[in-house]
Amino acid sequence: MLQYIIRRILIAIPTLLIISFVIFAVLALAPGDPLAQFALNPAIPESTRELIRIQFGLDQPWPIRYVRWLTSLMRGDWGFSFGTRGPVIDLIWQRLPQTLTVVGTAYLIAVLLAIPIGIISAVKQYSIFDNVATFFAFIGFSVPSFFTGLVLMLIFAINLKWFPIVYNTTLQVVDWETFTQQVRQMTLPVLVLVVQQTAALTRFMRSSMLDNLSLDYVRTARAKGLSDRMVVLRHVLVNSLIPVVTLIALGIPTIFTGAIITENLFRVNGLGALLITSINNSDTPVVMALMFIFAILTVVFNLIADILYGVLDPRVRYS
Repeated sequence: MLQYIIRRILIAIPTLLIISFVIFAVLALAPGDPLAQFALNPAIPESTRELIRIQFGLDQPWPIRYVRWLTSLMRGDWGFSFGTRGPVIDLIWQRLPQTLTVVGTAYLIAVLLAIPIGIISAVKQYSIFDNVATFFAFIGFSVPSFFTGLVLMLIFAINLKWFPIVYNTTLQVVDWETFTQQVRQMTLPVLVLVVQQTAALTRFMRSSMLDNLSLDYVRTARAKGLSDRMVVLRHVLVNSLIPVVTLIALGIPTIFTGAIITENLFRVNGLGALLITSINNSDTPVVMALMFIFAILTVVFNLIADILYGVLDPRVRYS
């Protein structure tokens, strides 16, 4: 197992380098000037603009800028934002709590809902529960998140006025009243994400359970006198979770990069909104940092999913 992990890490290093090079090249060659905001200000002389460009290293060719960025990254320096003129890592740390609170909560709820719903739907195939769950899963998976968000906003925020439309990122939870306000403003964005994520995980869990329920080992377990509950929980569920683990593990990096559409729709000042703003402003250091963090998390959780295979299935051995 240790050799397998080391080998995967060694393979991940050149993979991440290639990913970082491609992302940096696309961003550097894309149209847009990071200092366009200064160019529109006639009060800033041309000499000052050139000094700012030199300060940020924008006077150098993009391959040289990439090498400088990569060298700084190895020293733990993520660079400075063109927009805020502050450290990129500080900007990410400021936005991360909002994203983890909203997206993380939604993902946890989706997993806790999808697994039991998928199990019951598979065990009670073609029942009323299965038909209803399948119907709503197809709707949740097919309808875009922005449409779901607009519908929920129209019904519960504008007409019923139960929840606020705009997410207040400056709210500090210090007592029960502020905690209630935090829950109320989280409800709509979390619900939008839960609907979509639960639908996808439910369909995957149901399909995996159905694939295992018809196998010979299930009939053998029942022939030995085991109850249906024991067969499902001890045998079928464990084997069915093996492919689902990959889907769940690879979905965790999205928690740290934010839900772009939902965060912008409800004005959640998280990493997803930061990514869109940085792309529009050609803020290359911030976009590079967010995309590279996502690439690292994807590689890490892919490795974790492979390791969990060995835990769930004793037949899987790594050498």
